[in-house]
Amino acid sequence: MIFGPTPLEEAEGTILAHAQAVAGKRLRKGALLTAADIALLRDQGLDRVVAARLESGDLHEDIAAQRIAAALQGPGLEAGEPFTGRANLFSAVDGVLSLDRGRLDRLNGLHEGLTVATLPPFARLSPKRMVATVKVIPFALPEAVVAEAEALARAEEAPLVGAAFRPKRLVLVQTRLSDTADKMLDKTVRVTAERMATLGGALVAERRCAHDAGELAGVLSLVLAKDPPDILAVAGATAIVDRGDVIPEALRLAGGVVQHLGMPVDPGNLLMLGVAGATTVLGLPGCARSPAMNGFDWVLDRFCADLPVTGREIMAMGVGGLLKEVAERPRPRVAESHPAVPGAPRVGVVLLAAGLSSRMGGANKLLLDWREKPLVAHVADAALAFGPVAAIAVVGHRGPEVRAALEGRALTFVENPNPARGLSSSLKLGLSALPGGLDAVAVCLGDMPGISPRILKRLVAAFDPGEGRSICLPTFGGKRGNPALFDARFIPEILEVEGDMGARPVIVAHGAEVVEVPVDALAEGAGVLMDVDTPEAAATLRGLKSQK
Repeated sequence: MIFGPTPLEEAEGTILAHAQAVAGKRLRKGALLTAADIALLRDQGLDRVVAARLESGDLHEDIAAQRIAAALQGPGLEAGEPFTGRANLFSAVDGVLSLDRGRLDRLNGLHEGLTVATLPPFARLSPKRMVATVKVIPFALPEAVVAEAEALARAEEAPLVGAAFRPKRLVLVQTRLSDTADKMLDKTVRVTAERMATLGGALVAERRCAHDAGELAGVLSLVLAKDPPDILAVAGATAIVDRGDVIPEALRLAGGVVQHLGMPVDPGNLLMLGVAGATTVLGLPGCARSPAMNGFDWVLDRFCADLPVTGREIMAMGVGGLLKEVAERPRPRVAESHPAVPGAPRVGVVLLAAGLSSRMGGANKLLLDWREKPLVAHVADAALAFGPVAAIAVVGHRGPEVRAALEGRALTFVENPNPARGLSSSLKLGLSALPGGLDAVAVCLGDMPGISPRILKRLVAAFDPGEGRSICLPTFGGKRGNPALFDARFIPEILEVEGDMGARPVIVAHGAEVVEVPVDALAEGAGVLMDVDTPEAAATLRGLKSQK
């Protein structure tokens, strides 16, 4: 890759290295400079620009990041669309992250321009939680480096896996002394049931007996003989301090084996790992009676995700295993195995389908048949397929027919009683119907059947308010199109807009936070410019090739 100051007469087709404001427009970092862009730069009195030019054997940053992310992606994970050299991997399951640290370290050592950052090993996962990010630092990587990274990632099993929780059955046995309070035992039952429920399993039974090795052995034998659970957890009236203590001895008498005692996690040091037949037996530390995170959570997570837990794995838990609150960190710790990290943005969709179709000569454009379904159904299916948190469809003109065309889809319908008031009236109704807690909202026009889930995913991948990308607009051939993605913080401002302007005034007012997202490389990219609002446009649509 060639990088540095480039004369404008040589800059067409190069990659802009630094964002540049020109004539009310902001050329973003990483933009592929067109002849029109160069004319704007020249009008600003510039004669050169800092840019990058790819050489033979180079791969564009987005292509490189996407290929490496695909190679890293194992079961239980899904990849986002690349943007600005970054491709993220997200969890598709409730489960635990399993990773090969050695291979990831070697991958990060291949080239200074290639970086892969992940959550800690065995982090608790939920759908849409970000698991890893591949970031290409320069604007390109040598293809040889990308190929080497792919080979390393695929040399063995996937280095990143979302190990999904499997339904496990747990039986809890509690021992008691004369002064043991029923209230504490009842709380342990409740806390254990809640723990198992979060892992997709269940506490199926509970037994109580005296804190005596012989009596406890009888209860364990009965449980193991009648209907052996996946996990048998024993909460003692006193902590386990030796292999000859009550709980380890009871397991031995019941025909089981103690595999390991103690763990380098605090709280959780006094945990016992054992086995009886096909059942895992855990002697619980006292902290397991609390819902706060402790070593029991780390072991239980792995068991419920069908990941191996032996004495060797337990002894390797010490680094990062200091969970106890200390004076230097007085804030309460949440019951989670690792701090929260960003996930995929929570995006809502507003589908505008209330228009009068005044330019169609009497027909409702949204109901025109194309490839065996109405135009508006194509838009709705694309909007729903990329996975929004909520989707609102605003209907008005011939509303019952539009509703019928969208029947069976996960849409919440809102009626615009007077669509003649303009696009803004429908947009306001749709935005007002969205739930709270969203990060962004995508506004889709019902007469644009050429959009696809991938186009929407591209917009979401570009969305990053922290980096000044709060409004994302797709472009094809340098022209802006639809749908548009807005930071949810702009909703109150959009609600103030009047007339048939949509959110255009907000886009103009916040031009510095607008990012143009090229979709030229996508087979369906031209769809962002194609609205069907005249008979001529409808005729053109019928001649198009099938969507991909």
